[in-house]
Amino acid sequence: MNKGEIWIVDFPSRDGREQIGTRPSIVIGDTGTSLVLAIPLTSNLQALTNLPYTIKISKSKDNRLDKDSIALILQLQTLDKKRFISKIGILEENYLNEIDREIRKLLQL
Repeated sequence: MNKGEIWIVDFPSRDGREQIGTRPSIVIGDTGTSLVLAIPLTSNLQALTNLPYTIKISKSKDNRLDKDSIALILQLQTLDKKRFISKIGILEENYLNEIDREIRKLLQL
């Protein structure tokens, strides 16, 4: 898996406010093990104004999203590769650059 790929991922159920269920996600890093870092997406556009560390991603023929979505950078997660169901597209470079900036801010790098 490569950075910027968009996959349908099955996020596990949790007791908190984390994203769960099957949803598109952006691969941020393949660890070289059975684990991958990913950012979940939501189609709830309200998340853009309600949550920090989010960016809007418009659907396109490259990313193949069904609808405009919000990248929930604050919910960057490590997941087992078995949760990645199918690759649907590639995120455009301008969005990846924006995500990289938000990750640096979030992690205070």
